[in-house]
Amino acid sequence: MKLTIREIAKMAGVSPGTVSKVMNQTGSLSPKTIQKVKQVIEETGYQPSFSAKALATKKSNMIGLIYAGEVNVEFNHPFFNQVINSFKNAVGKLGYDILVFSNQSFNIGKEDYVARSKHYQLDGCLIIAGEQIEDDIYELDQSDIPTVAVDLKLSGDRSSYVMTDNEKISRQVVEYFYLKGIRSIAFLGGNRDSNITIVRRDAFIRAMNDYGMDYREEWVKYGNYFEESGYENMLQLLQKEEQPEAVFAASDMMALGAIKAIKEKGLSIPEQMKIVGCDDIEACRYSDPPLATVRQDQVKIGLLTAHILHDLINDRQVQNSVFVDPELIIRKSGEV
Repeated sequence: MKLTIREIAKMAGVSPGTVSKVMNQTGSLSPKTIQKVKQVIEETGYQPSFSAKALATKKSNMIGLIYAGEVNVEFNHPFFNQVINSFKNAVGKLGYDILVFSNQSFNIGKEDYVARSKHYQLDGCLIIAGEQIEDDIYELDQSDIPTVAVDLKLSGDRSSYVMTDNEKISRQVVEYFYLKGIRSIAFLGGNRDSNITIVRRDAFIRAMNDYGMDYREEWVKYGNYFEESGYENMLQLLQKEEQPEAVFAASDMMALGAIKAIKEKGLSIPEQMKIVGCDDIEACRYSDPPLATVRQDQVKIGLLTAHILHDLINDRQVQNSVFVDPELIIRKSGEV
């Protein structure tokens, strides 16, 4: 039978509070009392329950992982998988376990992440941002629960966010092609209302204008970051009488779909059409031709979110936002 802290206290002839102090090495107790309690714990093999430890220490060593937005919008994208794996490994070394939230209704209320976090006595939360973010996410941001987000701006006193510098992503691509003598580029974005797509598109347009390049609104298309939308949008571009010399896709998956469409139309890459993606997922190295891309450092993003959240939990000062520099990787598809 599993012993309780009250039973341990009775066996040692002390109060339950004294047992908690001995276990958590807090308070002022005599060496004799400490030894007496430790002896009972050792003899009985007592292990405190999760809830008892959380109650005593005010910490659960549990992190809530929240996929914000519509379910399955883009969370099976390789970019997010790599970020989460990096985060998981880092917080594990820091002593935390992870509780994954769905964004379906919860039995103590609606999609109330604050209530759910307190119900499970979570130390903090990581938000992975998709599309159409629910209002409860912003309530969590403004609460006293330490929270860090990936690809979503937060403003709370106990919040921070990490993302790649998306403006630099677009500018690097435009600048590369400009220096290679390319003057006309199409843009394949994600959802039209996506914050990430908006930032990358607007930076793309500014860079095109800054360099006096041939920007055309009909060469800007929107999809959902996945292969099929890249394929369909590329087919539409190829049906136009005038076509760009190069294409910048806001995700590698879309770029791979675009490559399929280009090849189906009998065009050669990069001789007749150059293409650059974004993310540097593993498939880029094995596509035909190998895909040029802008690398987002998923491992670094995961590590940063883990350590920033750990610091927030321990009331240390952190930056409100951290932007990670991208890196342009030129492979065959983007060669000029």
